[in-house]
Amino acid sequence: MHPNSPPPDPQAILAFWFGTPLEQDWPDSDRRTLWFGSDPAQDEAIADRFGHRVAQALDGGLVEWEDRLPDRMALLLLLDQFSRNIHRGSARAFEGDPRAQRLVLQSLDAGDDLRLPTVGRVFLYMPLMHAENLELQEECVRRFHALHEGSPARLQAALAGHLGAARQHRDIVARFGRFPHRNEALGRTSSGPESLFLLDGPRFGQ
Repeated sequence: MHPNSPPPDPQAILAFWFGTPLEQDWPDSDRRTLWFGSDPAQDEAIADRFGHRVAQALDGGLVEWEDRLPDRMALLLLLDQFSRNIHRGSARAFEGDPRAQRLVLQSLDAGDDLRLPTVGRVFLYMPLMHAENLELQEECVRRFHALHEGSPARLQAALAGHLGAARQHRDIVARFGRFPHRNEALGRTSSGPESLFLLDGPRFGQ
């Protein structure tokens, strides 16, 4: 970001991530490389443009973004997605998780997910997929299952992939109580079974 440029507002964050207005059910272009890729150049670009906002979010700022649903979605992207790009492989990548999960649960209690298009619901539920908490993992699977079941045929394949990912994350937390791939970054000692799992288990880009 140019030093004299104003920090990105929520709408700029949503436009970057989704490529289309959040009112649209699904992006027109394939966003999977942006959303789930592990590209150092892409991480650097996100850090350059959004790093200041990510730091604010991780440090407890941008509280005013919690009120309106579109702003809250932008905040969730900072806490749960951009943080993982910018701080890939470090403990800082996961520092936004508790706040993100709290905001998601508040949103679900208010029924706010039903006010979002399909792609918005995917990324509203995503912080639950990152929780080292089996109850939240089960809730994530339930939400993605319902979303898949109620989706139009053209989105079935994409949402089946997200449901499969939710089940995969749930199964890991059910087995270990946490995500073993985070142990090194968080300074945790891996158990014997976790060490074996990490030989060829998923690291989800971290």
